[in-house]
Amino acid sequence: MNDFPEDIFTEPSGIDVDTLANLGPLRGMAGVWQGTRGLDVKPKADGARKQAFVERIELQPIDPVTNGPQLFYGLRYHTHVTKPDQVKTYHDQVGYWLWEPASGTVIQTLAIPRGQIAMASGSASADATSFELVARKESDNWGIRSNPFLDYAFNTVEYRIKVTINTDGSWSYDEDTVMIIRGKDEPFHHTDRNTLLKLAEPTPNPLAR
Repeated sequence: MNDFPEDIFTEPSGIDVDTLANLGPLRGMAGVWQGTRGLDVKPKADGARKQAFVERIELQPIDPVTNGPQLFYGLRYHTHVTKPDQVKTYHDQVGYWLWEPASGTVIQTLAIPRGQIAMASGSASADATSFELVARKESDNWGIRSNPFLDYAFNTVEYRIKVTINTDGSWSYDEDTVMIIRGKDEPFHHTDRNTLLKLAEPTPNPLAR
């Protein structure tokens, strides 16, 4: 069962085109950010290994998006991660953070250049300062897809991210990616966390300029 309308074509009227004013719980994430105290706990042949990292993430507002009557406001993002004092890319990720005001739904889409994509969702109020999103491999909607080698060797079955907007203007995240690693008896929790400090304000979406 769902609450979707019979009319799946008619778009909402009178849409406010100022995305920054309508991002709900995502508003505190808009802009350009840097985190210098990230911690990654990753799998290695001999067990878990900790790795510090430095992260730069840019989240810029996009014009409102409609699927017929469905309306999203969102941020397009790019995350680039290195080890401290290094230039070589440690992690790269692109995607969108989306807010659906009508349902109070937050969505993150992500793609990484390991041949893997995911879409996670969660519920939040418009003024929430903390929210959690989840994707699971078996889900038809909020799922995870990986290339055949990753499914064989590092089978990702769940992805979870919790975001907290801090009172000092920064924001933090905690991620837990659950993998079934070939030859290991127990699921591995690949975790990442960081706190991001603002480097620059966001650029208004094209229709709001």
